[in-house]
Amino acid sequence: MNSGDAEVLDDLLAEDVRFYSPAVHRPKQGRAVVTGFLMAAEHLFAGTDFRYVAQWVQSDSAVLEFAVELDGMQIEGVDIVHWNADHRITSFKVMVRPLRGLQTVSTRMAETLEDMRPAGPPPAHGQ
Repeated sequence: MNSGDAEVLDDLLAEDVRFYSPAVHRPKQGRAVVTGFLMAAEHLFAGTDFRYVAQWVQSDSAVLEFAVELDGMQIEGVDIVHWNADHRITSFKVMVRPLRGLQTVSTRMAETLEDMRPAGPPPAHGQ
């Protein structure tokens, strides 16, 4: 995603949106944090055959089934998305199978998030 995509996400996500990762016990909260996770996922799956294969939509939620081949392994999952009356996403939950696929996605996401992290200030002199 480019910076324009981050602006689109800013318009789509509620300020207090929650992101539920299949690899992390507690949800991540806040527009900036969730934007980072979604941009990392887009970056990770860019150039793959990631595709949504089915969807179930209600007035305030959707379940989107996806499939992707990553590192030679077929991975399947669902994104469960809820939105508010203003049509801003309030909750984004991801589930992935098989277990080995979840482990692969988790490892690669951690690497992608680390690569996307802005460089911090240099250490103070003498440290």
